Amino acid sequence: MVDCGIAVSRVKIEEALARLGPAPLRYAINTHWHWDHSDGNAWVRLTGAKLIADAHTVHRLSESIRIEEWGHTFEPVPESALPNAPISGEKVIRLNGETVRIRQYRPGHTDGDLSVVFERADVLQTGDTYWNGMYPFIDYVTGGGIDGTIAAANMNITLSSPRTLVIPGHGQIGDRKSLIAFRDMLVAIRARVAALKAAGKSLEAVQAAQPTAQYDAVWGGSIINGALFTALVYRGV
Repeated sequence: MVDCGIAVSRVKIEEALARLGPAPLRYAINTHWHWDHSDGNAWVRLTGAKLIADAHTVHRLSESIRIEEWGHTFEPVPESALPNAPISGEKVIRLNGETVRIRQYRPGHTDGDLSVVFERADVLQTGDTYWNGMYPFIDYVTGGGIDGTIAAANMNITLSSPRTLVIPGHGQIGDRKSLIAFRDMLVAIRARVAALKAAGKSLEAVQAAQPTAQYDAVWGGSIINGALFTALVYRGV
């Protein structure tokens, strides 16, 4: 299972797992530390599953982190909710005729992002390195950045084929074409914001210039609007 979701989703997740068969959950993967992807860790650990994550993710879950854009301080999780199988390189799992290949992006959305490829099924799980039809959040506090986000987007394109089913961290299931559209949006907005910042403009002046305007109708309708995404890009150029 890739990502453990939020704890209140446990019943629905267990029902979905039960529909796949009676076998117990053996492996789960945290694509990164953020709450909406890891809040269910404790109950997943209770099943006896091996919980895989980048070593940086384990570190982030073990410390207090203030994310100003969310107005929230995340406190350390109990040891029972920490991933118990940290990795610091590529890991391959072969199970039930499938090869699962886990790779690090680092840094990208955070400093502990993982991709997961199911080779036989031709499925790519990207975590939050890809938001389909939405501007992404970039977590600078824990090592992310716009350049790393673009590098991760390029890696996702490399890992996919025209037939690959691409599962984003947020948004509808996508494909290689949608990955390319996401990457191209990131590159274009970064270039515009960087040029304005290099000209000496303040964040407020850059936001007033609306460098995302061309893309807002498609990408700006979710939790990250054009002004906030401009601020996130500005911080990293």
